[in-house]
Amino acid sequence: MPISAPAFLRRLPLAWALILLSLLLVCGAALPTAAQAQLQLKLGGAAAQGPSDTVVTPRVRAQLVALAPEGIAPGRPLALGLRIEHQPDWHTYWKNAGDSGLPTQLAWQLPAGLQAGEIAWPVPQQIRVGDMLNYGYEGTVLLPVPLQVAPDFAPSSDGGVDIRLHASWLVCRVECIPEEGDFLLRLPASAPQTLWSAAFEAAHAKAPLALDTAQASASAPDGGERLQLRVAGLPQAAHGQTLALYPETADTLVHAAVLGQDWHQRWDGAVWTADVPLSPMRGAAPPQLPLVLGLPATGTDVAHAPPAQSWRVQATVQQPWQAAQLASVSPALAAALAASQQQAAATLPAPPAPSASAATWLLAVLGGLVGGLLLNLMPCVFPVLAIKVMGFARHGADTSAQRRHGLAYAAGVVLSFLALGGVLLGLRAAGEQLGWGFQLQSPAVVAALAALFTLIGLNLAGVFEFGHVLPSRVANLHARHPLGDAFLSGVVAVAIASPCTAPFMGASLGFAVGLPAVQALSVFAALGVGMALPYVLVSWVPALLRWLPRPGAWMDTFRRAMAFPMFATVVWLVWVIGQQTGIDGAATLLALLLCLAALAWTLTLRGRTRAVLALLVLALAGWLAHSLGRNLLEPAPVATATSAHDTWQPWSPDAQAALLAAGRPVFVDYTAAWCVTCQVNKRTTLADAEVLADFARRNVALLRADWTRRDPAITQALAALGRNGVPVYVLLAPGQPPVVLTELLSRQEVHAALAQL
Repeated sequence: MPISAPAFLRRLPLAWALILLSLLLVCGAALPTAAQAQLQLKLGGAAAQGPSDTVVTPRVRAQLVALAPEGIAPGRPLALGLRIEHQPDWHTYWKNAGDSGLPTQLAWQLPAGLQAGEIAWPVPQQIRVGDMLNYGYEGTVLLPVPLQVAPDFAPSSDGGVDIRLHASWLVCRVECIPEEGDFLLRLPASAPQTLWSAAFEAAHAKAPLALDTAQASASAPDGGERLQLRVAGLPQAAHGQTLALYPETADTLVHAAVLGQDWHQRWDGAVWTADVPLSPMRGAAPPQLPLVLGLPATGTDVAHAPPAQSWRVQATVQQPWQAAQLASVSPALAAALAASQQQAAATLPAPPAPSASAATWLLAVLGGLVGGLLLNLMPCVFPVLAIKVMGFARHGADTSAQRRHGLAYAAGVVLSFLALGGVLLGLRAAGEQLGWGFQLQSPAVVAALAALFTLIGLNLAGVFEFGHVLPSRVANLHARHPLGDAFLSGVVAVAIASPCTAPFMGASLGFAVGLPAVQALSVFAALGVGMALPYVLVSWVPALLRWLPRPGAWMDTFRRAMAFPMFATVVWLVWVIGQQTGIDGAATLLALLLCLAALAWTLTLRGRTRAVLALLVLALAGWLAHSLGRNLLEPAPVATATSAHDTWQPWSPDAQAALLAAGRPVFVDYTAAWCVTCQVNKRTTLADAEVLADFARRNVALLRADWTRRDPAITQALAALGRNGVPVYVLLAPGQPPVVLTELLSRQEVHAALAQL
């Protein structure tokens, strides 16, 4: 007859699973709010009640505003505008963004009879970032758009006019975040709209004045590399002044040219002349070249504020330049490629959907199986190992029970992987840029997991017993449904293990997200089978369990010792919250976890004392959540390198491209605070003095791509490497294919990769 395990072991996994499911339901309700606070992208453009006139992100506050001083009717003036308030140091872009960036784009949905014109762009300031120059807006800017009201326009039956707008903008500091939002503004047609009249007047005052009578010309002598500009007819206020130059067309002039070094200007009487370098990416010369000339305000420069006055001229191109000769394939190679493409199109019918060959798909499944096996060796899975050791000891010599529970546990693991994979594939199909571990990019989910592990740790330490807290019917469910208990423990195991990426697992996941749904889900299922396989083998081969002692008093000691790995996991999760939301977010989470621990303790008391103290703790927790809860949802400012001499610099596509264009090799560390393997590698191999010296000796630039929070640019870069999770380490060199290193990074592997440069 098998020896019975202690009561707490019979109830523990089921209670954990019930708490986990409750927390996941809470997180499911909170996740859209967290996503809106972080990105305000596709999921954040509209609140649950539908779009409104305002969209708020951590970086900007955008509002759709209107000016209709005489109401909305044919023949009366009407203007709309997108008003953008930027957080300090953030900016959006002008119609010509400069060396990098994208202009704000507005897509209108207007009632019949209303037609929107082009944006009347205010003149921007010049924003210099390193050796690049951009044109954009900081602080607050209004982008006004004039509207024409047709004679046949009529408002809706209730006298209202619904204005809808889908806007997209790129907001940058050092890093850049693409954002978008849907706006809805309901206006009464008969009522004047003058609330924003001062803002519209200021925006129109900042727009350049078109000088139709000015005489402007542009010439590139002998089709060379420089352009000579002459402008006559500028206002008297500009004469003799140093003017700022804004080309309206991209890739024509060198935006980052420095006045007095790379280009020069002077006054020839009342004629302004300049000699400026042409862009090495220039196309063919147009007949007319639109330019804006700005006069800085007294005591300021256009690097810190837009010009006080500005004028727009059309320069006639009298001597055109030659288009730059960009890199291209040879004519013979181009002809061969075209012939090959035509032959392929004629002989191979296009499949209805992308699919992988059987051999490639089986390779991905095998990689997932091996990756799932190795996942058991990752640091974040250590708490799972402890839980399963206790589970094996619980059944003692009951081989039949061991086997049934092993299979039920495996079913929980595999179905959980399938569920995570299905959610990931569904969100990506909806347009979200997500990857493996996406759930931990939400502070709400991280906080919920911290609460779960706090309760588990307190229970293991003996602070409370679930049988004393939960109703008896719930606490005794294990006896009636033991296989369900094992199944749910598999769900808990996947929740704990999901932040990790094991060797072979990254390549398989990166390949899986590009497959049809059925093939992709088979790769996720293989990951689950690989992770559960060791436990199934142990449960079915009794000889592997002989090293375990019989159930007895040692299990209580082991139980209390296992509380400390759980508390260590809580420490790690609080650190992750600190990386995502800052020190205030971490402090808020600690305060709420303290209330949770106090509540668990009060529920062990008896009588009126239990009720009174529990209500006091709940009231305190509610007040903290109401007062400080936003600290858990608002992202902290992204840390950037403070010096060009820092060892690691923040990654961006532009920074990587610029370094490679300059001929420097680049090593990129794709990492996240919630990825334990990433942090182990970061503090061992990537902090090793010999490794860093080897990087420096070979002039390798070190970039760190932090995926702790959602970043579509990083997700796209990972997908380009065939990966869908972190860690990923890649060595790039001009003219060479990327070298992707393994997830468990070693010094020898890094030295070997560098030796190939």
